[in-house]
Amino acid sequence: MNQEFYQKLCSIVGEEQVLAEEPMKKHTTFRIGGPADFLVLPQTSQEIEEVTALCRKEGQPWYVIGNGSNLLVSDKGVRGVVIQLLRNFNQIEVSGEEIHVQAGAVNASVARQALDAGLTGFEFAAGIPGTTGGAVVMNAGAYGGEMKDILKEVTVLDEDGRVHTLAAEELELGYRTSIIARKGYIVLDICLKLEKGDTEAIRAKMDELREKRVTKQPLEYPSAGSTFKRPEGYFAGKLIMDAGLRGFTVGGAQISEKHCGFVINRGNATAEDVVNLMEETKKIVMEKFGVVLEPEVKRLGEF
Repeated sequence: MNQEFYQKLCSIVGEEQVLAEEPMKKHTTFRIGGPADFLVLPQTSQEIEEVTALCRKEGQPWYVIGNGSNLLVSDKGVRGVVIQLLRNFNQIEVSGEEIHVQAGAVNASVARQALDAGLTGFEFAAGIPGTTGGAVVMNAGAYGGEMKDILKEVTVLDEDGRVHTLAAEELELGYRTSIIARKGYIVLDICLKLEKGDTEAIRAKMDELREKRVTKQPLEYPSAGSTFKRPEGYFAGKLIMDAGLRGFTVGGAQISEKHCGFVINRGNATAEDVVNLMEETKKIVMEKFGVVLEPEVKRLGEF
């Protein structure tokens, strides 16, 4: 371990918030991944700025994650610093029809606050298993809604350490993409613009979408959510099912029998298992239907 660098990280965020050689399987919904050299848990925007500035100065790579819900971490782990924006950076504040959210707040918590305030528009995101910061980066969507529909502005930290506040129309939000993802910005704060609604109608909508997720998705197993992006004119899960791959297994990784759009960890799956399963699935779908499947799950570390 680089003791000197470790001490510098501790001086910024405190010793309890720096974990050395931390197994990343503890920090991803896939429950897969080797150790990160350092996992840092900042509590303020200032600490995030200082940690990234230190990494730049010391030539250390850094990566930002939320709750690791769309992530496959290498079995070899991650060199450098993983900055996790989650429990330490998750404040939510309602102001009229706007909700101001720190990037580490999970979508379910934001949805509950919106419900309590009688604000509608966020119901689609209530069950998306990640942070609101992560949802903004990839313009997450479900059941006909997308983050671009409700975003007012986002405060980001760029790769040079400068802070910008960008209006929604500056974010170039598209299908599972944004200028934030392309330029490697770090989301700090989000302002959502919702509308006044009927509390019972909002609750009913959230309950309805939750029921859909529970009945259709393999929530009982660790996964990273939808494994592949939706190809234009198709559904990835249906293509995989029609290719005869329901239940297809490599090591501990399996195409879910409940929903073929998900790769699940049946127990002790490795990142190598998942990658091999995905590659074989892409190959078979291409051979049978001539459609290229693009991964939606992000990879972190050396593959």
